[in-house]
Amino acid sequence: MVVRHPAAPSQRSANPNIDPTASIHASSPLVGDIRVSANVVIGPGASIQAGKGQSFHIGPSTNVQNGVVIQGLEQGQVQGKDQQSYSVWIGQNTSITHMALVHGPVSIGDSCFIGFRSTIFNARVGDGCIVMMHALIQDVEIPPGKFVPSGAVITTQEQADRLSDVQSADVEFASRIAGVNQAGSHPEEKAIRNESRQPSYQGGNQLSHSSSSDILSQVQQLLRQGYQVSTEFANARRFKANAWNTGGAIASNQASSVMSELESVLAEHQGEYVRLVGIDPQAKRRVLETVIQRPGEEVNVSSGSQSYSAAPVRPAAQPAFNKLKSTDVAGQVRQLLNQGYTIGTEHASPRRFKANAWHTCSPIKSQREADVLIGLDECVAEHPGEYIRLIGIDAQAKRRVAEIIIYRPVKGASPQAAKNNAAPISRSASGSSSAPAANDPYPSVDPDIATRVRQLLGQGYRIGTEHASPRRFRANAWNSCAPIESQRPAEVMAALEACAAEHPGEYIRLIGIDTQAKRRVEEQIIQRPGEQSSSHSAGNAGRNGYSSSSAKPGPPTYSQSSSMGSSSPRATTAIQSDVASKVRQLLAQGHKIGTEHADKRRFRANAWHSCAPIEAKQESAVMSALESCLNEHSGEYVRIVGIDTKAKRRVLESVIQRP
Repeated sequence: MVVRHPAAPSQRSANPNIDPTASIHASSPLVGDIRVSANVVIGPGASIQAGKGQSFHIGPSTNVQNGVVIQGLEQGQVQGKDQQSYSVWIGQNTSITHMALVHGPVSIGDSCFIGFRSTIFNARVGDGCIVMMHALIQDVEIPPGKFVPSGAVITTQEQADRLSDVQSADVEFASRIAGVNQAGSHPEEKAIRNESRQPSYQGGNQLSHSSSSDILSQVQQLLRQGYQVSTEFANARRFKANAWNTGGAIASNQASSVMSELESVLAEHQGEYVRLVGIDPQAKRRVLETVIQRPGEEVNVSSGSQSYSAAPVRPAAQPAFNKLKSTDVAGQVRQLLNQGYTIGTEHASPRRFKANAWHTCSPIKSQREADVLIGLDECVAEHPGEYIRLIGIDAQAKRRVAEIIIYRPVKGASPQAAKNNAAPISRSASGSSSAPAANDPYPSVDPDIATRVRQLLGQGYRIGTEHASPRRFRANAWNSCAPIESQRPAEVMAALEACAAEHPGEYIRLIGIDTQAKRRVEEQIIQRPGEQSSSHSAGNAGRNGYSSSSAKPGPPTYSQSSSMGSSSPRATTAIQSDVASKVRQLLAQGHKIGTEHADKRRFRANAWHSCAPIEAKQESAVMSALESCLNEHSGEYVRIVGIDTKAKRRVLESVIQRP
């Protein structure tokens, strides 16, 4: 922790001491005793203010990006590497990125990276540390070479000591982000308030070069985060006055199309300054401004016969769509889309997965199930050997409604093998299992139960099981099976199978438990006495799921003459499984089930009619009633309704048939 003591009166100059090689934007005020070393870059909108008795030090080649705030308290000092006292000491080759807050007393070592909107107060950060986005570090000392994940709150020394070490991939990422602002390091941009020095234009050969790989990297990063790309241009006179003309927004979200537009803008405005602008359309603000062309420079967005499109972007012409077209994933996607939610994806390496530090894949704009599955598959193929999870987003409430891991890397598999076998679930759309790979981490189990287990584990819940004889079932007196400590789906499914084998002829139910809130979030019956399961073949009985000879298997399947919303037999089976799963969940939670129908005109007006009421509490009887409604109103929209009779409200509205 930083040792705070009264600040001694400063004997240094009360004005900034700026090295001639430093580059400071005109819109970034520097006030007070601030020492800016050689080759420092300070971007637009930064605010660095040292109060009375305070001294700041910014080391050589350090990069302070847009919107950074650096201030200090009247009390409290740290000792710099020059053995002098400072309110804020920042070492060399360090990057303080957009909108970060550094509030002294603070010491930040050499070759550090401080992520967007992170806050550091009364703390020491050792050499070579990487702090990701939206982190808080307060009243602690971070040892050298440590990694602080996004969103982390580090306020005790015990938390700081438990941090993991920085990896090579982290250093590469930090270097790429830090380089975004380096293109602005040009003499003509120097303008420091409170000094009479005027900017001087040095001209052509002294201007730095923006490589096509840097531009492509920036474009890909903006598109992955859901931002839009735009351009602006200015001649030398307008550049000095910071009066830019708009080149217009680029509508495409494909890197290749954006790069083509950039190439056209650069060719159209030769001899002028051109800058790339990243725009957050939701917040209606800019997230990036970087100059990509200066007079006298040659900017090649394509080199020779090999253009920018040769960068590692997975071609859309070779989708592995079938890899993810499974009952599990397709059912989850369909259910979220039917409820009006949008779908996103995130990925994380095994180390980042442990730290819960996820990165966003390319945004999925479409609401069509096929397009969403293609987007999921592209994320899996683009990040082999990493964890991939599906995100359900309520755009109106601006919150997440689901976080479901759909792919886990296979231990010991090479990156190429992981890429070739990127499909997390090898189940066909009909629900039947294909032959599992030799190293498949998910054995072939009942698709509905396996789906629900993955969902609960992906949301951080624990799984339990209970059993009851028919007499105890009627009295709602359940006994617990052996506790399940594992969080791995394969081991959880094995424990469920063991409970079913141990209690043949009894009811078995799965329990989802929120350990933090100490409450149950799920109660689902997965075995009933006397029911037969068709989820597994006899060959899989002893190994996969609940088809063993000693245990009565789980939920029944339903034969149905109507299309259930599709004329394809394979799609029918998949939708039946999805509907049966919803019915089972609602009944297990004590809810009542109803159905409604509407023709196309009433559907657009959201004017639904009720089908015959369903009084039954048995799953098979409810499914029969659903079939009757579907048969009676073929060619219309039909939806299933879950009703909480105690609270007198609806808990589910899901369309199960579309004309």
